[in-house]
Amino acid sequence: MSTLADTIHIENVVASSDIGQELALDQLSTDLPGAEYNPEDFPGIVYRLQEPKSATLIFRSGKVVCTGAKSVDDVHEALEIVFEDIRELGIDVDSNPPIEVQNIVSSASLEQSLNLNAIAIGLGLEQIEYEPEQFPGLVYRLDDPDVVVLLFGSGKLVITGANESEDAQSALKHVEDRLTELGLLE
Repeated sequence: MSTLADTIHIENVVASSDIGQELALDQLSTDLPGAEYNPEDFPGIVYRLQEPKSATLIFRSGKVVCTGAKSVDDVHEALEIVFEDIRELGIDVDSNPPIEVQNIVSSASLEQSLNLNAIAIGLGLEQIEYEPEQFPGLVYRLDDPDVVVLLFGSGKLVITGANESEDAQSALKHVEDRLTELGLLE
């Protein structure tokens, strides 16, 4: 039997790290194959990997941000590849720079359509925003886990702001429990 937790899919993981020194981006962008650097448009290098599919933003300060990965493991693998590629250019990179997950965006489904007006009334105004003229989803801010859940009339959800993949499961369970308590899920 499948559960609603089985509908959760990670769409994007964003993580940051630090190479541990300032970088000369003009030179680095020339030496790093495939690096994109347009300082008039963006203050960092965009370095894309095909496997795992991701983009790493490299800044002059040595800070790096990896985005677009589909799992926490992929983020770690992508950053290790980026660090190794930079080391191969003779740039000293800390041996194990700490990698901090900043945001995990997941999608899920309650597998039934939702009456967002009834949900907005039932959940109360403290934790939700619902202005269908502005945005078709209901914004539900949870405290534990500290995430934002976007609910759509189709029953689809987007869970953002998570730092661990388990946060999406907790959020989905919380939404399911609250909507069931309110009699708004079949």
